[in-house]
Amino acid sequence: MIQASNVTLRIGKRALFEDVNIKFTEGNCYGLIGANGAGKSTFLKILSGQLEPTKGDIIITPGQRLSFLQQDHFKYDTYDVINTVIMGNQRLYEIMKEKDAIYAKEDFTEEDGMKASELEAEFAGMNGWEAESDAASLLNGLGIDTEFHTKQMSELNGSQKVKVLLAQALFGNPDILLLDEPTNHLDLEAIRWLEEFLINFDNTVIVVSHDRYFLNKVCTQIADIDYAKIQLYAGNYDFWYESSQLMIRQMKEANKKKEEKIKELQEFIQRFSANASKSKQATSRKRALEKIELDEIRPSSRKYPYIDFRPNREIGNEVLTVKNLSKTIDGVKVLDNISFILNREDKVAFIGANTLATTTLFKILSGELEPDEGEYKWGVTITKSYFPKDNTKEFSGDEIIVDWLMPYSPEKDVTYVRGFLGRMLFAGEEGVKQVKVLSGGERVRVMLSKMMIMGANVLILDEPTNHLDMESITALNNGLIKFPGVVLFTSQDHQFIQTIANRIMEITPGGLIDKVTTYDEYLDSDIMARKRQVLQVNREEND
Repeated sequence: MIQASNVTLRIGKRALFEDVNIKFTEGNCYGLIGANGAGKSTFLKILSGQLEPTKGDIIITPGQRLSFLQQDHFKYDTYDVINTVIMGNQRLYEIMKEKDAIYAKEDFTEEDGMKASELEAEFAGMNGWEAESDAASLLNGLGIDTEFHTKQMSELNGSQKVKVLLAQALFGNPDILLLDEPTNHLDLEAIRWLEEFLINFDNTVIVVSHDRYFLNKVCTQIADIDYAKIQLYAGNYDFWYESSQLMIRQMKEANKKKEEKIKELQEFIQRFSANASKSKQATSRKRALEKIELDEIRPSSRKYPYIDFRPNREIGNEVLTVKNLSKTIDGVKVLDNISFILNREDKVAFIGANTLATTTLFKILSGELEPDEGEYKWGVTITKSYFPKDNTKEFSGDEIIVDWLMPYSPEKDVTYVRGFLGRMLFAGEEGVKQVKVLSGGERVRVMLSKMMIMGANVLILDEPTNHLDMESITALNNGLIKFPGVVLFTSQDHQFIQTIANRIMEITPGGLIDKVTTYDEYLDSDIMARKRQVLQVNREEND
């Protein structure tokens, strides 16, 4: 059990949390949600002891071990992978090092023998003899093959490091597990493995995630941060959403009935207060009126952008033909003889672990790269807009947001452009920020403003949900569902893919898999079943 007692955190004059009292109990997985800036990651840091609150206490059941997902991807670069995972149980790792140091002594004393005996007993009690195999099992489950287990962390790429640090957090069956965005940079199979791990985990989990499907899958309760308070709701994310909306509707309906009663009483008092025979009744009505209090309904601090892609031109029957496209990047052939034809109603999700292949294909189709072999042809009615995975170079200048967006607007009018920015929550002074100081989420919203204002009938989006909060993801999700044109996109958000795509493509070592189907149907198909069997065999061989 972990509990926050009267926790307050002030940053300057602003109270991020104010007298928060909440208890997280064993056997539950809590989804910690809230708008951007509400303090989700900050609250996890307070719970983990990385950050001291201004006031209040964090209480943990004595003897329980807390583990959290490290965010510094370079912290363990001098250690090998398997030991980095075992460090998730710091005491166990210390015992291992202390034992090794004693056994390495040339002048081994009786006192050393007694100390070693004590350490061995503690080591055995912590299942130390299974530590390496347990760590290896976690790594293999997350997709880190055995050949990498003895390598130094510095030799791994960013995605692999994320998986190792996640394995570290999960290692040793911690009593309390804190996870901040654990699905970021994970491939589909790793996410599915993590979902099953958390579903079967018996202790306390508190997780921050923007992945709605993931929260629905693993969470038993939702902890909602709003107005510096945290409110608990039973159930998963969808249940929270329905419950919170129902609560607001009920309060509005109750207030409406109270307002009708108030109006009725006021009319009676106004009509009969001067009437001697009715004065007693009027006085009684006044007392009743004074007792009626309307419920305070504070609007949520969450802000939803308005995303609406409206093509300036209707799309024709000929959209895109791709023939035998191939491309080699840094000596690796990432696209090999790719061919497909797009139809005018296609919304295609590109899935799979080979994200470089998809990014390369998108760059070719948007005109940023030339293929080594093959060709592609867009239809004559097509206008396209491209959202790159890495937008850093787009925002390196000194111009303000309005001036940055103006060249893409058919109307060279500041008020017109500001209207699009206002929809994306850049109202007033927000619209005159320099683009080079924007956060990751703000950059994404500016890029989406650009795509809306251009009015293209084909949208190419490479991981658009990265850096967005839940509200913006929901708004983008709804905007793409309504969009009447063609969409090519990638995302790690399960619900995003399932609700938008009517066609799935996956670039594999054996070629392009192209299916007209929903995402869930694809995941349940024979193709994925065979892939999972191969992965399971590989993991069992590695174990």
